[in-house]
Amino acid sequence: MSSRTLSLDLRERVVAAVSNGLSRRQAAERFGVSPASAVRWCALAATTGSPAASPRGGDRLSHRIEAQAECIHALIAEKDDLTLAEIRARLAETGHHFAIGTLWRFFARHKITWKKRPLTRRNRTGRTS
Repeated sequence: MSSRTLSLDLRERVVAAVSNGLSRRQAAERFGVSPASAVRWCALAATTGSPAASPRGGDRLSHRIEAQAECIHALIAEKDDLTLAEIRARLAETGHHFAIGTLWRFFARHKITWKKRPLTRRNRTGRTS
């Protein structure tokens, strides 16, 4: 199985050959593709009008968390040292369930970071300097 999308030009030539009288198997053999691909491309062209491939990859789910952006920003404004787990729990209370990684990517996308508080220095005697 090929992991890349074959060109629209090739797909259109296979579909055109089938519409000009070749069988799907003959067209597939002529253009060096699998018969299954020729069948799928012809079916796709018949239903949508084009044998073009659907978009591959990309983000299809971030719109769910982006819809909660205002709520997340309000939570941070209320208490700015919340952990991702605490934010996740607060969102779950309102019926919005997200993984920690989803929240992580949300904050990265919005360039929201928390700086660690500086530690107080202790000398050898245990006193704070």
